[in-house]
Amino acid sequence: MKNIKNKSWYSLTVSICIGVVLFVLLMKISSVLNIIGTFLGFFSTVFFGAVIAYIVNPLAMFLRRKVFGKLKNEKTKAALGNACAFVLLIFILVWIGVLVVPQLVDSIKIFARNFNGYMDKLQRTLTAIGVSNSTLDLTSFINNSNDLLNTVKVYASKNMNTIMATTADVGSGVAQAFIALLLSIYFLAEKDKLKAGGARFLKALCKDQYEKVEYIIKESDKILNCYIVYNLIDAMVVGIVNAIFMTILGMPYTGLVSVLVAVFNIIPTFGPAIGAVIGGFLLLLVEPWYAVAFLIFTAVLQTLDGYVIKPKLFGDSLGVSGLWILIGIVAGGKMFGVVGILLAIPMVAILDMIYHKYLLPFLEDMDEEEIENTGE
Repeated sequence: MKNIKNKSWYSLTVSICIGVVLFVLLMKISSVLNIIGTFLGFFSTVFFGAVIAYIVNPLAMFLRRKVFGKLKNEKTKAALGNACAFVLLIFILVWIGVLVVPQLVDSIKIFARNFNGYMDKLQRTLTAIGVSNSTLDLTSFINNSNDLLNTVKVYASKNMNTIMATTADVGSGVAQAFIALLLSIYFLAEKDKLKAGGARFLKALCKDQYEKVEYIIKESDKILNCYIVYNLIDAMVVGIVNAIFMTILGMPYTGLVSVLVAVFNIIPTFGPAIGAVIGGFLLLLVEPWYAVAFLIFTAVLQTLDGYVIKPKLFGDSLGVSGLWILIGIVAGGKMFGVVGILLAIPMVAILDMIYHKYLLPFLEDMDEEEIENTGE
């Protein structure tokens, strides 16, 4: 094999083969992506479990260092930290469910019971601001609301098989989520072994470039951890402040709207606006001034969040130009949908780190070498 590699034609042949393979892949890129997507779909539960483990890991490490740091046995510290992290995660999820689900059900019941009144109030509000009945008339919709409900009932009875199939899919999704949660526990328990195995593989693969690759992975991990943890904390703070404001003013749908505001606040740039529009619309149906007060408060809160809360939480760890973040969000959304939007900011930060740490110095060194060669 060594003799073949030393032949003059070896490098050219390998280059031609790589080029042919790349050309074929590019010509059939849609089919290749479909095959890759189908293959990866078989492991979607495993990937989901790995994502859960990655998100829970910072909390587990914090508990391992701060709560169980005095213990001498590292395995015991790791086991206790992991166990407490998952117990805390499950407790938070159950608490949110107990807090939100009953209020969500009650809100839907109230909304359905007062639907005609909401529509009538909305019509009067539109008329008051200058939108005439000829432009937008909700009267016929109000009068036909009962017929609409009956139509929904008839449709449900005729499509019971489809509804049952959808329910089965939802149940399967819940089961897959439970399996992913179990897998995440195993991933976190085996984290040290997985890291050691990955490091050994990278050393064998990258050889002389291992230190650079290791630095990029560690910095990327730091950026992702910072983004996930602080983004969740920021969403929680915004949701709690919103709930306090709505409770003080006696607004309805406090739990539902606050959870929506917190969840959409996780989505960068456009998320807070979407949460404000949905919350404002729900409140508009009840009382127009509720919607006005909510939107004004949301504008003030998002301004404070953007200029005070987030800078305090994130610091300079994700110091990336706003223009590049916006470009990353647009491009990420086009390529990967909601996931691309959610991960746009840390991905842009990682690319910015690689550019300034390695690519830019490499290009500058190339320019200096070219100048020296020209001078000679």
